[in-house]
Amino acid sequence: MSITINDSKPRLSFAEIVNMSVGFFGIQFGWDLQRANMGRIYENLGANPDQVPLLFLAAPLTGLLVQPVIGYLSDRTWHPRWGRRRPYFMIGAVISSLALVLMPHSSALWMAAGLLWVLDVFGNVSMEPFRAFVTDKLPDSQVNRGFIMQSFMIGLGGSIASALPWLMRNVFHFNNTAPQGTIPENVQWSFYLGAFFFMGSVLYTVFTSKEYPPEVLADGNGADKENRKEHRNGFAEIMDALKNMPSKMRAISIVQFFTWPGLFLMWFYYTTAVAINVFGGKDGNDPVYAAGADFGSLTLAYYSVVTFLFALVLPSIADKLGRKATHALCLVAGAIGLISVAWVKNKYMLFGCMTGVGIAWASILSMPYAMLSGALPRNKVGVYMGIFNFFIVLPEIIASLGFGWLMRNVLHNDRLLAVQVGGGLMILAAVICFVCVKER
Repeated sequence: MSITINDSKPRLSFAEIVNMSVGFFGIQFGWDLQRANMGRIYENLGANPDQVPLLFLAAPLTGLLVQPVIGYLSDRTWHPRWGRRRPYFMIGAVISSLALVLMPHSSALWMAAGLLWVLDVFGNVSMEPFRAFVTDKLPDSQVNRGFIMQSFMIGLGGSIASALPWLMRNVFHFNNTAPQGTIPENVQWSFYLGAFFFMGSVLYTVFTSKEYPPEVLADGNGADKENRKEHRNGFAEIMDALKNMPSKMRAISIVQFFTWPGLFLMWFYYTTAVAINVFGGKDGNDPVYAAGADFGSLTLAYYSVVTFLFALVLPSIADKLGRKATHALCLVAGAIGLISVAWVKNKYMLFGCMTGVGIAWASILSMPYAMLSGALPRNKVGVYMGIFNFFIVLPEIIASLGFGWLMRNVLHNDRLLAVQVGGGLMILAAVICFVCVKER
């Protein structure tokens, strides 16, 4: 179907929306595979618990630096066959998949940390243009449907990826223990499958979706010229936007700043905390530890399922309670889930804990952005959204650089206490949200 510059974009069929979203399944598969297993891999390779946050530093640094650059470049890319965003999907998928294949063969901490850095860099290369892809492809009336489909793919990819080590052990009977300095077989095969799904799903979207040429997406009113002018003064514009940030955005940014460390501490330590504090394991060569780590990954998969299901009812709850009250309550649910891990006596109680986390994650993915709706100048939404991402990335950088000292000197390398600290930060974020964010 052809369209002209001033025509609205045609509505896409359900199948076309699915095709353009499948790639996000693979990208999220890669993210959740590393989140659920990198702490375990690092400790198998000899890392102390206080070293783990620093070894995760690659992710926030690459997100902070790579996403704006790739967004800028993909806006200015056009190939008659491959389009604007799809070249970045494909390049990121190829290199990320290679890193996933090599990760289980890491023989030293520096090798695992280096491969994680490669995985994060090129995971961002694939992921960043996907968010713009929805806006490029869909008319306004279908944008919500496009993002809902991406949320579905996030939940589906995350749940399967997190469950893979457990499935590899209990269904396919791969060994889940390994001597110090090596990676268990069930984790190795999980990463191999992750590479397959990452590459396959992204290539599926690349070959089943087309893109509109730049002249179709231009508004015909001198927007391209104005955009070039703005980009020549991009740094000054970002500084001006930081200085003149809307008051509502300031409040929501503070909420984000205290929310995300809770998630990072969970990703850093939850799986190993379950293996040691709940199951009573010792290290990667201990079958009890291995069974606990596998089960911890399975419960992380479960919270992704809860996230998807709860997202279906979240809008109606927000309509009744208001967005800030809804988000505050969801954060409290997540905090209770993280803190209550300390009182788990039966491993199946962990599913109850992760139910709270899944509720919080569903809200974290949507409510802050919904609360920002209408608060940003229309001609600077992109700039402000980039700045808003700083308040997700900066807390992880701070946690990666500083939490090791707290683990060593205050928490005495107790992984479970670290997870509980994350819950406490979520409660603080909930209070700030309810007290400081204005509904309108």
